[in-house]
Amino acid sequence: MRPTIITMQSSSGGNGISCCCCFRCCTCVNLNFLKTEIGVLKTLEIILGMICHSLVLNFGTQYAGTIGSSYQSFLTIASWCTLTTTLLIVCYIVSPRSLGLIRQSLFETAFNTIAAFSYFTACSYLAYAVNMFLQPLALMSSMFQAYPAVSTAYMLGTFVGILYGYDAWKSWTIYRNFR
Repeated sequence: MRPTIITMQSSSGGNGISCCCCFRCCTCVNLNFLKTEIGVLKTLEIILGMICHSLVLNFGTQYAGTIGSSYQSFLTIASWCTLTTTLLIVCYIVSPRSLGLIRQSLFETAFNTIAAFSYFTACSYLAYAVNMFLQPLALMSSMFQAYPAVSTAYMLGTFVGILYGYDAWKSWTIYRNFR
């Protein structure tokens, strides 16, 4: 049986925060990660997930009884994915070594795949409930704001699911190449 070899990215200069243009502080912080493709992808997943969460909380809470468990499932999925992605991005920023270790592990691939699948199922369930129960209410009143807001949330959530799917594919290729 061959031993498992884990490759580590070398720590390059330029880490930390530039202070007074003459020295760097907090060199343990790797803010350059946010400029990479993975960093931009993770940041988009967090921001768009928070927007989805906010839209459903602000406009859908009043109608949670009307749209049923699709409301709770969407909120649970958005919260879970946003929290885990935030934790991952904090680990990647604080420790460049964790980027090398976690990114090429099976955890990253499994998490992104499950997150993409969860977003797709929660969004389709919410879309069904919104179009079945909130659309008739929206047709009766022109001032009904919940229907367009929650519709935007599940459409945006579908895009977040696509982002997680792309991230799963990228992490799978990294996992496959380092196995």
